[in-house]
Amino acid sequence: MDKLLEIVTNAAEIITKAATLLCPDFEENTQTLQRKIELLKSQKVDVQADLQKAGKKRKREVEDWLINVENNITEFETLEQEIQCSRFYSRQKLAERVETMTKEVMELDEQSDFPGGLFLEVDESIGQLMLTPSHNGQAFLQNFDDIWASLMDDNILSIGIYGMGGVGKTTLAMHAHDNLLNEPKFSGHVYWITVSQEFSIHKLQSDIAQALKLDFSCGSDEKKRAAQLFQTFQKRGSFVLILDDVWKQIDAEKIGIPPRRDECKLVITSRSKEVCHRMGCQRIIKVNTLSEQEAWELFLKKLGRDELHPEVEEICKKMVKRSGGLPLALVTLAGSMRGVTDIHEWRDASEELKESCTGRADMENEVLPILLYSYDRLRDPKLQRCFLYCSLYPEDYPIRREELIENFILEELMDRRLSRRAENDQGHAILNQLERACLLERVLWDGSMKMHDLIRDMALGITKHNHRYMVKAGLYLREIPDVQEWTEDLDKISLMKNSIEEISIGMSPNCPRLSTLILSENPLKSIPDCFFTQMRGLRTLNLSHTSIQYLPHSISDLENLRTLLLRYCFSLKSVPTLEKLRLLTRLDLSHTGIEELPDGVESLTNLKVLDLVGTSLSMIPTGVLHSLSLLQQLRLPIHIGVPIEEVLALKHLEDFCGSVNSVSDLNRLITFLQSMMRPSFYSIFLISKFCGYTSVERSRCKLVGFDQKSLMDSSLGEGKILLPRDIEELRFSRSGLSGSMADGFQMLNNARYVKKCNVYQEDEIECIIRLSSTEEQQSRGVPFESLEELSLYELPNFIGLYMWEGKAAVAPLLPGIFTQLTDLKIFGCNKIKKLIPWSLLQTLPNLQKLEVKYCKEIEEIIGDEDNDGSPVISSSAEITMPRLKILSLVNLPKLKSMCKGMMICDSIENIIIIFCTNLMKVAPLDGQPSPPPSLKNINVCAREREWWESLEWEHPNANNFLQPFVKFW
Repeated sequence: MDKLLEIVTNAAEIITKAATLLCPDFEENTQTLQRKIELLKSQKVDVQADLQKAGKKRKREVEDWLINVENNITEFETLEQEIQCSRFYSRQKLAERVETMTKEVMELDEQSDFPGGLFLEVDESIGQLMLTPSHNGQAFLQNFDDIWASLMDDNILSIGIYGMGGVGKTTLAMHAHDNLLNEPKFSGHVYWITVSQEFSIHKLQSDIAQALKLDFSCGSDEKKRAAQLFQTFQKRGSFVLILDDVWKQIDAEKIGIPPRRDECKLVITSRSKEVCHRMGCQRIIKVNTLSEQEAWELFLKKLGRDELHPEVEEICKKMVKRSGGLPLALVTLAGSMRGVTDIHEWRDASEELKESCTGRADMENEVLPILLYSYDRLRDPKLQRCFLYCSLYPEDYPIRREELIENFILEELMDRRLSRRAENDQGHAILNQLERACLLERVLWDGSMKMHDLIRDMALGITKHNHRYMVKAGLYLREIPDVQEWTEDLDKISLMKNSIEEISIGMSPNCPRLSTLILSENPLKSIPDCFFTQMRGLRTLNLSHTSIQYLPHSISDLENLRTLLLRYCFSLKSVPTLEKLRLLTRLDLSHTGIEELPDGVESLTNLKVLDLVGTSLSMIPTGVLHSLSLLQQLRLPIHIGVPIEEVLALKHLEDFCGSVNSVSDLNRLITFLQSMMRPSFYSIFLISKFCGYTSVERSRCKLVGFDQKSLMDSSLGEGKILLPRDIEELRFSRSGLSGSMADGFQMLNNARYVKKCNVYQEDEIECIIRLSSTEEQQSRGVPFESLEELSLYELPNFIGLYMWEGKAAVAPLLPGIFTQLTDLKIFGCNKIKKLIPWSLLQTLPNLQKLEVKYCKEIEEIIGDEDNDGSPVISSSAEITMPRLKILSLVNLPKLKSMCKGMMICDSIENIIIIFCTNLMKVAPLDGQPSPPPSLKNINVCAREREWWESLEWEHPNANNFLQPFVKFW
């Protein structure tokens, strides 16, 4: 038995050694992945916290990021179990999985900053779902007072607001929503849900869960989802739930809305009084149309005129009368006449409106002819086409301007222009005209566009008869419409944002005239091969954000196809041959699982846009780009080098994303882009070796990045690195930057024009600027004079913004340094103890936002010692930060104080403090007899209520006058 045990032991040692020889870095790589997963978990919590504080509708990119993070965390847990049970023969496969997963986690890590506004950061609209439009006169104020009184009445738990479409119900509810956010009794627990006509229990549950920042753990079972929603509401205590645009009775219990209890309010808006009764509303408020005088004032306001010609004034009064006091009709009608001065045009407009409304006695039915008249007055067919295209999106759906404009271009709805910049300008001009005509409205928190539901009804009415659309978007359909509904005369079909998982085998709709098919944002896994065989006229096919695993071969025969969109189809591994699709102008394969370019890409000689970012391509075959000479936008995976000679031959290129591996190629590429004599966009990366992975970047930016030890490579001896003259953003990520960041800037030409700089995981960097003698410093110049945003992530040896050389008694001040800096972010820099020396605080006169997170050793934000260790600030000294609006301190376990003196910060609006329990004073709030005049919110984790209540305050009443601003979440 002992001999057998010895044999087994020896065998185990041999197996372990063999595994080590096969995968020598396996253990180290696994530990590295584990650390990155832990960081990713923290970033997920951070993003979710910021989303909750901002209270804004999260963008699609953010939603995708959160889902991908959760998937990676779950996958790593499974991987850990497999590693524990593994033997040497499986180690090699596990090592490959660790490597692949590390790349994915690194991408998610660097995407977490969401540059360009993808990240919903805390700002002046913190806590608001929407900004309220201006109200309309005395009737509005009276209705609002009635609603507010009911909300404050503890005996009224449900309120119904009803009235005809377009009368202003939603505007009233929005106004109430925004005021409730500042009402202490509800602690910011105010939730806005748009229900709309075509709702389902599943969709409503999902929308409420999103508002609550709840991720369902029970799948699609509606009863279990209702129970989870119920429990979440119960934990929130007091809350207000606003359901906008309710068309029929909703069973609150089936949804998961708790039954009536004290301090929990339900508000609904509806066109039907009966619905309010059936929902059990205790207080029902009717919103009437405007009085004649208020209607006239609103019309003139939207018309933008104070004085009118007598005959024009008479015509306007007739128009106002026809609008029946309905705000939507008044606003839309006035918008369509804005800028008209000729009396003949006014007379013609009056007759046209009179004819369109003839025979309409019902006010609700009379609204649509008025809206239709406003559409007809657009006159320009391209404006009308672009307007109608917007109806393809779901009801009440905010649509990004960039997405709309891109679709206008792809669908050839606008006039042709020679450059993408000119096409984009035309698109913005069209959206502005539609907004001025009040046919589209701007979503104020992010600039997206949306349609009022009545205007969308009008648009869909037009498309059913003239342009032949079938629109079933955002209805949570589980099955594709029956083949009988796919009629031969259909032009465009939108089934986006549903729950369609499969298309029946054998389904082959006969739609020879169909030009556009949108199936995006469905969990669609496969399409039968015969599905497209009778759609030979198809020009645009959008399968983005689906779970499609393979494409039917019949796609290869769609010879009229101009646009093929497959972005974010992660499960898609290959695409059939594209050789016959010679008319294709846009091919988007970004963030798919493809590892090779589809066959026939070199035949797409009309291609203008090719997007391959986020794919696993290993190379671009020689000659492919050379054959695509009309390319205007080219986005390549960052982990492979660009075929530089072929890129330099693309004379129409305006938007480029890719990487090079030498300073020489970088300088050649930048010189080429700037020689085009047209505005260009770029994300260009210098990477020493294409063996690792770096994050992908958004389009339409002006960024240069240095990644993968590129600043340590011998190629740096080739001369100074050229940066574009119009550069806006600079990024360093594991590039080998060392010492001070200012030293790195000295290698770069035109660096002083950079507005935004991100620094990631640079192990050797110690500070931003190393201060020495005044003469020496002046000779170096000031590299940061235009910098507005600076973000520092995971710098293990970073000790502070400034570091002195020698023992200078007084720190030399650099004229112009950081004078434009408004945003400063410090994440995961664990060596830093004091961020900003007090003596150099004046170099940051315009700082508006300061975020310090996950820095384990930091003790003070503004240091009280000079470089020789002597104190330079007394406890009675005043420290002024005149423009600081947002202060965010998260997970700083050793932070004891922000500063030793008294901080004067009248501009502060939002303060976030999480996991900083050694902090005993909140400097911007301490020592003052009243709250700062701009203060809106103080956000504290609910679990740290005891810590907050134990804080020390100089003023005895500080706790009382600050309490209304505190939000525990």
